Amino acid sequence: MADGSKIEWTEATWNPITGCSLASPGCTNCYAMKLAGTRLQNHESRKGLTIDTKAGPVWNGEVRLNEQWLDQPLRWKRPRMIFVCAHGDLFHESVPDEWIDRVFAVMALATQHTFQVLTKRADRMRAYVNKRGRSYIGDLSRGIDAVGPLARKRADTFGRDTPKWPLPNVWLGVSVEDQVRADERIDDLLSTRAAKRWLSCEPLLGPLDLSRWTAATANCFTCNYHTNDPRALRGCKGYCQDPTGKSCDALPCPKCGHFHYWTGGAARLDWVVVGGENGPRPMHPDWARAIRDQCNQARVPFFFKQWGSWAPLGKALPAQPGSPGMTAWPDGTVRFGHDVDPSVGAGISMFRGTKSITGRMLDGRTWDEVPA
Repeated sequence: MADGSKIEWTEATWNPITGCSLASPGCTNCYAMKLAGTRLQNHESRKGLTIDTKAGPVWNGEVRLNEQWLDQPLRWKRPRMIFVCAHGDLFHESVPDEWIDRVFAVMALATQHTFQVLTKRADRMRAYVNKRGRSYIGDLSRGIDAVGPLARKRADTFGRDTPKWPLPNVWLGVSVEDQVRADERIDDLLSTRAAKRWLSCEPLLGPLDLSRWTAATANCFTCNYHTNDPRALRGCKGYCQDPTGKSCDALPCPKCGHFHYWTGGAARLDWVVVGGENGPRPMHPDWARAIRDQCNQARVPFFFKQWGSWAPLGKALPAQPGSPGMTAWPDGTVRFGHDVDPSVGAGISMFRGTKSITGRMLDGRTWDEVPA
């Protein structure tokens, strides 16, 4: 945990839960995993959470609740953007609901902060968040009591029956590194009740078409049905507490008949972050540009975090052997050394360097857009 962060899109990290397991190709070179198995391998918050392999440390699936850090955001008075569980996954299958309750209790109490939650287990996040509504006050109270005296004292200052649900200071997001993972996770994200919904496309390992989720559609939280019927777009946004739906003007879902879990709009994603890998897998420049253009068209804030270990030299080269470093091709492939194919067209020459050298400029500018 750190009050202050080198991650460009946040200001602090908070690790009440550490530990994870590999979920998809984007996990292969996870910085938190490598750190837990090397420099922090003897730290109480990381000890025993990885196994040694020929490829280096790998998460073993165990998770740890770091109770000594649970109330840390309550001690930070100045408002901050806080990345939650930067060295784990809050919705990992091994994390009990009771632990998640404690984390959400602290976020509910620390109203001065904005919390950024990121997961690869979008289905579990949806299930956890959406089953809580009127019953959340009870879960919140139990979570507050479990966190300790500072949380109970803070709760007594404003009463336990006032927090809104979903919490207005919590942004829920999913990691998507390629189209397969986008197709698997974004629907669950957009079916989750949240103040803001966002994507972290890092490490970006392939092209992404996000148009399905940025076009004007309506989504049913109950059964995940999608439609672009303009009549459904006038429904309520899922905050209605009336199970009959009579207190709002929402139309029933054509599939399941539920009234009050519709959400719609020109852009249902609130934020997209893109970054390349600090590792051996380069990000093709056209992949980042395409996501930027889709976001601009849909008026979704776009944040370009970094190139990672590989960045473009900034010019197209003829398709011939001898290109320096690595060549990224228009068909989305990347090829090292002299193994190039003139038949696929001109490639973009890439060079390898540290993050401080490759930088985070995309087409001559820095993209630091964030939700209002």
